[in-house]
Amino acid sequence: MEVAEVVPEFADAFAFDEFNEMQREVLPALLDGTENVVASAPTASGKTALAELAICRTLQNGGTALFVAPLRALTNEKESEWERFESLGYSVYVVTGERDLSPTRAERADVLVMTPEKVDSATRKHDSPRYDFIDDVDTVVVDEVHLLDSEKRGAVLEATISRLRRLCAPRVVALSATMPNVEDVAAWLDAPAETTFSFGDEYRPVDLHADVRTYSHGENDFADKYRRLYTALDIAEPHLRDDGQALVFVASRQDAVRAAEKARDELVQRDVPMGARGDYDFHTETEALENQTLRQSVLDGVGFHHAGLSRDDKGRVEEWFKQGKVELLFATTTLAWGVNLPARCVVLRDTKFHDPLEGEVDMNPLDVLQMLGRAGRPGYDDVGYGWVVCSPDDADRYRRLLREGTDIESHLADDLAEHLNAEIAVGTIDDVADVHEWLDTTFYAVRAAAAPARYDFEGRQERIERVLDDLVDRGFVALDGEALEPTRLGRLASQYYLRLDTAERFRGLADGDPDDDAILRAVARAGEFDSVTARSSEQGAIDDAVSAHGLPDGTRKVLAVLRTGMDGATPSELGSDAWAIRRNATRLLSALSALLDAFDAPRAANRTRRLEARIEHGVAADAVGLTAVEGVGSGRASKLAAEGLRTPADVLDAGGEGLVDAGLTEGAAERVAEAAADLPDVRVEWGAFPDAVAAGESDFREVTVVNDGGGATAAVRVTVNGVEMTTTATYLADRVTVPVGVFGADADALDIRVEVVFPDLPVRPASDSRTVDVRG
Repeated sequence: MEVAEVVPEFADAFAFDEFNEMQREVLPALLDGTENVVASAPTASGKTALAELAICRTLQNGGTALFVAPLRALTNEKESEWERFESLGYSVYVVTGERDLSPTRAERADVLVMTPEKVDSATRKHDSPRYDFIDDVDTVVVDEVHLLDSEKRGAVLEATISRLRRLCAPRVVALSATMPNVEDVAAWLDAPAETTFSFGDEYRPVDLHADVRTYSHGENDFADKYRRLYTALDIAEPHLRDDGQALVFVASRQDAVRAAEKARDELVQRDVPMGARGDYDFHTETEALENQTLRQSVLDGVGFHHAGLSRDDKGRVEEWFKQGKVELLFATTTLAWGVNLPARCVVLRDTKFHDPLEGEVDMNPLDVLQMLGRAGRPGYDDVGYGWVVCSPDDADRYRRLLREGTDIESHLADDLAEHLNAEIAVGTIDDVADVHEWLDTTFYAVRAAAAPARYDFEGRQERIERVLDDLVDRGFVALDGEALEPTRLGRLASQYYLRLDTAERFRGLADGDPDDDAILRAVARAGEFDSVTARSSEQGAIDDAVSAHGLPDGTRKVLAVLRTGMDGATPSELGSDAWAIRRNATRLLSALSALLDAFDAPRAANRTRRLEARIEHGVAADAVGLTAVEGVGSGRASKLAAEGLRTPADVLDAGGEGLVDAGLTEGAAERVAEAAADLPDVRVEWGAFPDAVAAGESDFREVTVVNDGGGATAAVRVTVNGVEMTTTATYLADRVTVPVGVFGADADALDIRVEVVFPDLPVRPASDSRTVDVRG
């Protein structure tokens, strides 16, 4: 069955000419019907072609296809691979949190590529002009749907697909590695038996021999890591000597690099022949690599692969591995989910990994099976060998996994309140009856019926009622008879992905006037950081940054990262986890700022926004306002501040010539000056304001705040002797007039101050004052 015969107009979109046996069986369900489809098949059996066929069918019908990729790194790979669709005149658009969204491009796209988390975010904001494109999706292809079983991410995928089906009822095509309970996924997605496919190991292109190898513990974790590495090399060595290749999965990017370096030296010691060493042409090819550590490694036939490499470097390593020039490759889990890069021998060196936000966690069982499934090179090997290297204490558990597999479970109930609040906030649930109907559309309901004891199936209705009552009592949901309405707090918690306890704590800050330390502590104590742990090697750096010892070690570590990160001076001891902590913290600070502004605390919102910008850019307090200027990041902000230009107004006054004098190129200076002109530039016009007032008398005047720059949301605050008299919230486009009362009170003088705060911008408040004498 040739591609050109089946989908002639899309023949150039496929990387092969003929469909294999597995693909031929599923093909009619994808192309001839409209039912939802679920297909489970061994790793490397060709599931990507099923996704592409589903996309072709959608494009044929003039619809929009959404491809849900399990990892952010894979969305970029799909963008590159699916340039084939672009060449046929279709638009492929990747939507991730790392890129600025173009609503116009998303609206016009024929194929959207997103992660579950980004689809979740988009569906929560589907009624906004920025994200309304998500309502127009006709087909959703869920790649690696067994991600449902992930404790950390599975509930997001489950809730998101269930929500999307309620919003726009797309056709769903779900693809998965081999899973025992594929019928449960089919029941969840309403895929009938005739469009549900479960392909066993007989569809693997190469037989798989999988087993467990244990190692003996050393004196510490560092020693254990190298004992596992030497065990992995013992497993791989016979294959390397026999003209085979080995792929070794490790826990982190740094581990991939260090293991490759150590393995290269060890293979030399063992005198293992590696074919690339004397290849002069290959030596020349490697000069194109951007990563020099990688270049030194691949010259000896040993490579590493992780998401931190440039796309070109990853592509070269993949190609060299396919060609046999790289014979031993160390990789992170990203490679298992993405590129089809088989090896005769696959070794899982690490079964645990350190998550900056979760501490040490076990690798998901389905990740383990996904990685081992890469063993065996079609056309070269009759059998592939997969090994799990683990502690003797874990050996039986992994042998059982390899022998029996593992059912996919639902984790929706772990955070049921958050997900129910999101549905009410989004509008897919309007009343109490809808709550029970929603629950029945989830994978949780299917699994609860299949395994009632595990999920407390009989008590599910009572549980959902308790959760709903709790949401009402805590102020996230309003109940009017049977009708449910999201409160302002509930909407914000959903929109910004806040845990409910975090949203409550943030709401409490709006009732006061928190300083920088109170804001940072609230973020560090957020439930989103509950699992952060501090290693013994980090304690010294933490103590230097955080003197308070009454806080948990994890909270102190987060505080230390935030405080040192604000000045771009994070200690090296904290460096491995700092990026993830700062990224999560800036998200929380952004949410906190929005929440404070929504609950009438604009000054605290502005303070929070400035802290967010400092942590994101690593700049001093006196330079943070410069980051509001488009095109000014940490480097330029610090450079300009050193030259005495510390605010957008300073930049505007300096103009292009002054910015060149401060060290910017002429082109950059012109762009920065233009961007600064788009920001607010305010001044206060006092008019005929009195110099004095008689004791016991009062006078009312009007003061005008003039904005000579770009418009922005603002709060104009008037205080008398430090006591707030009025606050006016407005969109300050041109000017606004505010009333100012002058009262002859007991004081000898009145210090009247007008302050203009921009809650959405990381700029310091602008203020001006007048002193009025009180005459007896």
